[in-house]
Amino acid sequence: MRFNFNFRKAPPAPVRNHEGAPAYVLTPALELYAAVATAALSDQFYETADTRLVRLRELVAKNEPQFVARLAVYAREQLYLRSVPLVLAVELARIHRGDNLVSRLVARVVQRADEIPELLAFYAQANGRNGTKTLGRLSKQVQHGLALAFNKFDAYQLAKYNRDGAVRLRDALFLVHPKPRDEGQQAVFDQLVAGTLPTPYTWETELSAAGQVDYASPAERQAAVAHTWETLVTSGRLGYMALLRNLRNLLEAKVSAEVLAHACATLANPSQVARAKQLPFRFLAAYREVLALGAGAAPPVLAALEAAISASVANLRGFDGNTRVVVACDVSGSMQQPISPRSKVLLYDVGLVLGMLLQSRCQHVVTGIFGNTWKRIALPQGQVLRNVQELYRREGEVGYSTNGYLVIQDLRQRREVVDKVMIFTDCQLWSGRGVEVAQEWAAYRANVAPQARLYLFDLAGHGPTPLDVRAEHGVALIAGWSDKVFDVLAALENGGDALTEIQKIEL
Repeated sequence: MRFNFNFRKAPPAPVRNHEGAPAYVLTPALELYAAVATAALSDQFYETADTRLVRLRELVAKNEPQFVARLAVYAREQLYLRSVPLVLAVELARIHRGDNLVSRLVARVVQRADEIPELLAFYAQANGRNGTKTLGRLSKQVQHGLALAFNKFDAYQLAKYNRDGAVRLRDALFLVHPKPRDEGQQAVFDQLVAGTLPTPYTWETELSAAGQVDYASPAERQAAVAHTWETLVTSGRLGYMALLRNLRNLLEAKVSAEVLAHACATLANPSQVARAKQLPFRFLAAYREVLALGAGAAPPVLAALEAAISASVANLRGFDGNTRVVVACDVSGSMQQPISPRSKVLLYDVGLVLGMLLQSRCQHVVTGIFGNTWKRIALPQGQVLRNVQELYRREGEVGYSTNGYLVIQDLRQRREVVDKVMIFTDCQLWSGRGVEVAQEWAAYRANVAPQARLYLFDLAGHGPTPLDVRAEHGVALIAGWSDKVFDVLAALENGGDALTEIQKIEL
């Protein structure tokens, strides 16, 4: 049985966004989807982490438990998010009883050993536990789900993620009492309790070991570090994410040309890209690190990163040679916000990356940025990351306001007919001149392009949107930072909505 979670009993009531401009409320399901798909769970320009958590809790209570569970699985398995699926599972455990939905959900979304103590730490926080009572009474369904999760992990995985913290894996083991699969796993659990798990082989431990040797000279140390990196790369024991994050280190270590070529081939391999499940902006972060180094060996690495990010959307559907598209990226002040406290990537960067991925797959496309003004910028295809850097360099040319209406007004005044308008934004659009993007869109469809559709790519999930997100208005909402936003786009092309992919999840 499927529910139509996008059902409305009455037209949405106009409200105000964070900029004070008229906005439109979303259904509880759409709002929860947008909040989850963009959840960094850290302070943002308009919303603190605590405020987002409160809103998530309220939205979970407003939605069907089955939908919340599907959304948590979707966030973990399709959007590659780690923390927010655990939050949804804990919040669902607070309000849902009567079946094993929560235990099955917990067992499914916990996919790394360190997510067990992370879930327990959030459970304690959400239920007001602290001090000696941090690991007090635990929901039976959460306990059962975590016990099942423990059975997924072997000695290597438990040792790799056995870290100090408010809740440790050893504490979790005592709390949930998992039943070992066999005698071998019982021995692993005993080692975890005793603190005798073998030190895991990781790139961190290998480099640490190489650095602790007393070398005769700096040159000998440099050679040893380079050899360690070369062994890690050629042995295949350096995972894709670790390779992506250590490209600068490889170049600084001056690994051989053969090893660097091996690394580039791994990066650009489409099957490796598909298995790695990296968020697109991570390729941008790596690209910038390599650019900043200015090494002579950098060009093939930059080319490999371009190939990798292009491979991530090789199957983008819904666009042919005759489809006319506008890609507009919001570069306002609120978009200059890091996606997390430790990240150099901004919301603005995410919008540019997704926008340029889309541009790379369209044959008839207008690309531009907007702030105080709207500026069209012609860019070559096939150079996603280079194009992002070019837009990043030019963002100051349009100012930092949120005049998204100018994108539509420009089309209307030119009487330019397009099929799709893609706006990558935090949805906090506002105009000091009192012109609303919703008014401009209605006028454009009425007088220029009746069949045009507008897609709001929400990169922040603050709630209300600047347009009424309904098919009869030709407006759709897509949220998130993952290339999976383009799967949602495909669903919309086939008559579905933003929740269609979530509804497909089998629990």
